[in-house]
Amino acid sequence: MIRNDISAFLPVTRSLPRQALMIVAGVALMTLAAKTQVPFWPVPMTLHTLAVMGFAVALGPRMACAIFITYLATGAAGLPVFSGSPERGIGLAYMIGPTGGYLAGFLLASLLTGWLAQNGTLLRRMFAMLAGLVVVYACGMAWLVTFLPAAKLFSVGVTPFILGDLVKIGVVAAASMLLPKVKELEKAAND
Repeated sequence: MIRNDISAFLPVTRSLPRQALMIVAGVALMTLAAKTQVPFWPVPMTLHTLAVMGFAVALGPRMACAIFITYLATGAAGLPVFSGSPERGIGLAYMIGPTGGYLAGFLLASLLTGWLAQNGTLLRRMFAMLAGLVVVYACGMAWLVTFLPAAKLFSVGVTPFILGDLVKIGVVAAASMLLPKVKELEKAAND
């Protein structure tokens, strides 16, 4: 049976109010991650990738996608949830700007990473996050080509960010080693 409502994207093990609360909290954390600037080389980094990968690994593809879709909808509605907003624009104007492809990539990465990482080992979760990162960069560069010459895509759209993104994936991977213990506590609390 095909469901045409948002409940198709939500885990069936949680109550609707709990799902809604998780999504709202997820959007708030995603916004905080996008707005957080960490001094890094060669460019300052945000924690956007960390949040996307963390939600995908910890909550699975459905909840991670629900959070990111709501985050995108919140931004499209004009709230300054994105990195660099409102300074670089808000709403749809921001979303069709140079970073629009990366936003689309984060959505696809939420799904792919969450799906690949389900019930996986640490190595599988790391592979899932790296696969998700490839999707983010591929979508980002595919969109960025409308703003830059093709010869500059990699040096502008990937090179300055790859080291920071790999560090963030390492942080999520390390934190995910605690995930089985968290899931056991959650199961015990729900029994």
